This record gives sequence, structure tokens and C-alpha cells, in this order.
Amino acid sequence: MNSKMEGIKPNIGTLDDLYYELGKVDMTAGWIDRDTPILRSQPTTDFRPMHWRYRQSKEALDIAGRLINTKLAERRNLIMRNPVEPNDIATTRTLVSAYQMILPGEKARSHRHAPHALRVIIDGKGSYSTVDGEKTPMETGDILLTPGWCWHGHGHDGEEPAYWFDGLDVPLNHLLEPMFFEDHPEGFEEVEVVTETSPYRFRWDNTLKELEEAESDIEGYYGPSILLDAPSMPTMGLYVHRWDSGLTTRRYRSATNNVFVIMQGAGITTIEGEKFEWERGDTIAAPVWKWIEHCSSKDSVVFRMTDEPIMKFARYYRIEGD
Repeated sequence: MNSKMEGIKPNIGTLDDLYYELGKVDMTAGWIDRDTPILRSQPTTDFRPMHWRYRQSKEALDIAGRLINTKLAERRNLIMRNPVEPNDIATTRTLVSAYQMILPGEKARSHRHAPHALRVIIDGKGSYSTVDGEKTPMETGDILLTPGWCWHGHGHDGEEPAYWFDGLDVPLNHLLEPMFFEDHPEGFEEVEVVTETSPYRFRWDNTLKELEEAESDIEGYYGPSILLDAPSMPTMGLYVHRWDSGLTTRRYRSATNNVFVIMQGAGITTIEGEKFEWERGDTIAAPVWKWIEHCSSKDSVVFRMTDEPIMKFARYYRIEGD
């Protein structure tokens, strides 16, 4: 007879014997001490504050461009993996980032997946994105959305390679496990509409205009900021911040994971006492509940991707400053 069907022996005389019997039926006592407590006084994470340099990544992508074509790699990208074991792809616990490049004349076949995705175009002229039949340009400074389960592909009609930042909530999807993926049956999605304006495209010139009128948050954590209107991306908050030269934000920590992409400018971000000196195109990852402070040495524009909406929805959100 299966030992799990036999039940717990009634004549157990010691706790050790009880623990042994519980283990046989895949149970554990809630009162025992554990190396990792079930409840904690504040968030903890193994994920580290990280900095990836665009110039370095661009050089690697250029090499990949000589060695890998779209037949071998549908998406020629370099994933920003946080170096904690056994992590393979996640940049923070819930978010993953990558740098991607496409060569002139290339087209990436269409597919769709459950996770939500976005692109911040670092250098692009003549590249484009097709989402659910809608073809829109991907120009330098643009931010483009690919909501979950939308068909999407991209291509390049320009003369120079195009480079961008990819952001997705794949790690969150892996944690919850509702992953779905599908290649387009025709290979390339048919273009139904060609347009400069789309709810999935936030143009650089419009972003700069909105930032001119943006006000700083009252607490001074983020500086003048705008929130991108992206209701089709409910797991991610998408912000753009304006940090004028000489600005130092108030130090804060929050129950959110954040990834910063430098769209313009230069400065230093300090996370838990570790300083990261950044420039245009760089990416900074700040895991949950780490002290963060930003200081700009040039007029800067910074994109921020965060899991704040899901934390607020679950009532896990908390923020505090010095």
C-alpha cells in the first residue's frame, strides 16, 4: 500500500518522529525554524543592483550581426541577466531586459506571446514595427509597445543598423506560469495599416514636449515625470523622467522592481551605496527595497519600467524616503 494512504501513526511519541511521518505525506510543520523564514519584517532579494553599458553591448551586437542572421536568430538580442543562481534570464525578479539590433534590409518573422513587451529605440532610422497588422516607424527616442498576445514583428528599410532596448514581464509570467507562445502561420504578418501615429508608439518629439510641462513628484524621488498611457500593459508602469543637469533626487526605496534606460544625458545612480556612472543608452536595474538616488551631470531623459502596477493591485506597494 502507498505510504501516503496509510495515514499518520497514532502512537508517535516525539516531535522528530512526527516530522518524519509528516514528510512521508508531503507536509511540513509551520512552527519550525527555517533558513528562509516564511514571514519577514521587510522585503529581501538575492537580485543585485546592476549596470549594463550600451556602448559595450553595441559592440557585441555588431559582432553578432556578422555571425548570426535572422534564420539563426529571429531576434538578435543580448539578455541582461542578473548574476544570481539559478537565474538564467531575469534582470529583476519580475522583469527582463535586452539590447537588440537589426540590420538594414532584415525582417524578423511575426509571433505572439502572453508576456507584455516594449522597445525603447536608442539608435534607429528607417526601422519599423508591425503590431496586429499596424506598421509604425521605430525612430531614435521612440517607445513602442507590444501588448501580450498581439502579433508582432519588425524590419528595417534604412541604411544603418538599428538598436533598441527590449523590456518584458517574462519573469513574472514564469512565476505565475501562464506562458503561451505562437509563431505566425504565414511567417510574416500582413500589413493592414501604415501609420505614423499609434497608441502603441510614443514619439520622441512628443515625449520631450510633455516633459517640458511635467512637474516633479511632491516627495522629490523621481523629478519631473510623465506616465505613458498604456492600459494594454497592466503589469508594467512606464515612466519617463527629466533630470536637468545638477539635479539630485531624494533617496528612496520601494516595494517595486525598476529598470532605468538612459535616453539622453549622463549622471550617477547610487543603489544601496553602490555607484553606477551612466551615459546615453545604458541600463540600470534596481531590485525591490534597495535605496536609490540619482544625480545628473547633464540634462537627462530617463525611461523607467517598473512592476509598480502589479504591486499596487496586490496591495504590496510601499515607498519610503530619507
